[in-house]
Amino acid sequence: MAEADRERWDARHAVVTGSAAMAPDALRGREALVPSAGRAFDVACGRGATAVWLALRGLRVDAVDGSAVGLAAGTALASRSGVGDGVRWWGHDLDSGLPVGCVGAYEVVVCQRFRDPALYPVMAGLLATGGLLVLTVLSEVGGEPGPFRARPSELLTAFGGLEVIAHEEGAGEAAILARRGRYRIDGYALGTSAHRIPASPPRVPSLD
Repeated sequence: MAEADRERWDARHAVVTGSAAMAPDALRGREALVPSAGRAFDVACGRGATAVWLALRGLRVDAVDGSAVGLAAGTALASRSGVGDGVRWWGHDLDSGLPVGCVGAYEVVVCQRFRDPALYPVMAGLLATGGLLVLTVLSEVGGEPGPFRARPSELLTAFGGLEVIAHEEGAGEAAILARRGRYRIDGYALGTSAHRIPASPPRVPSLD
């Protein structure tokens, strides 16, 4: 993260008040998919709303972000919420990858509105068997093209080797929910029901 970007995010987080724990946007109405035990990883956690929500569900959370102001807000929110010991906060420049101390397997991996295609296989690889990926990025679909926006079908292509639960892109955003199957065979994920999901599924349910 360039110094200018860090300062911009610090300034943005500094003016926000009234933070509250909340589920990631892509999980609204699907919160039951998240387990109540195990480990979770929140990539680009910002002010920690999702990390604290995961901790309140009973998960032990690693939360990483490059903004010291955002992490301080997350630490305060966790303390107010009674889960101060449930989240480990990592100050780290995500442009250089993930912290070496954040080692899977995780039952849940979440990333909201931070896009680095180089991290897609890394995040998928951190999932435990049956682990849930929750990812939302800015998208060119319904939005202006740009270096920080996903191309059409980018998430399906990147995570097609997982069991895709739902996918949506439009209005300038793309989101995917997916699980890691029990086995991986020739670009397929094989779940416990022996149902094979092709690497590029033609259709998956909407997140609506």
